[in-house]
Amino acid sequence: MSSIIMEIRGGAGGEEAALFAHDLFKMYSKYAETQGWQIRILDSNQTEIGGLKQIIFEIKGENADLKMKYEGGVHRVQRVPKTEKGNRIHTSTVSVAVLEKPKSTQVKLNPSDLRIDFFKASGPGGQYVNKRQTAVRITHLPTNLVSSSQNSRNLEENKKAALNILEAKLFEKKKMEIENKIAGERKTQIGRAQRSEKIRTYNFPQDRITDHRINKKFHNIEKILTGNLNPIVKALQKSI
Repeated sequence: MSSIIMEIRGGAGGEEAALFAHDLFKMYSKYAETQGWQIRILDSNQTEIGGLKQIIFEIKGENADLKMKYEGGVHRVQRVPKTEKGNRIHTSTVSVAVLEKPKSTQVKLNPSDLRIDFFKASGPGGQYVNKRQTAVRITHLPTNLVSSSQNSRNLEENKKAALNILEAKLFEKKKMEIENKIAGERKTQIGRAQRSEKIRTYNFPQDRITDHRINKKFHNIEKILTGNLNPIVKALQKSI
């Protein structure tokens, strides 16, 4: 049984990028269901028309880390957005980060290194979801890494979620520092959240998904976005 934390964030493309971020989250959620994995949302920021500026969630299940580690990077989409009235094809991007959830012994947080702020959770349009200060933001002062959660109406649950996110970020930073020291320079690692690396293009007009790391094309985008991710996962496992 393994656990990972994934972050999906809309990039270039504004509202269309946020809408595609939501599509990717649904794809991963459906895929998790087919694998018998558990999924838990830790934090999310939704737009007024149903897109996601950002969502962070935990996936727990057998081989979750081995199958999802290839998803980290930039996902590019080419399609006519719902917001487009002139029937023009837009190109947008979404970044995906895949972080290993550390075991309790792998990351130790010193309470004196943390600044914890509480604020009111907000929804689309800035309207308050909750009038009480239940949202939590945690800053790790030595590294200036920040995590937050406002998904629950319960302050303690949000605090726990924010701590989980922070621990995963610190663990990732620690691993990258070790790798950099060994390699002498930072290199692109498959399975890391290298947001500058374009890993996949979803071309809707041609009903084609191209994974640029293995130069392989897949068809039937709609089926894949409903959770049929296995063909891509298996191709990546075989080739990388």
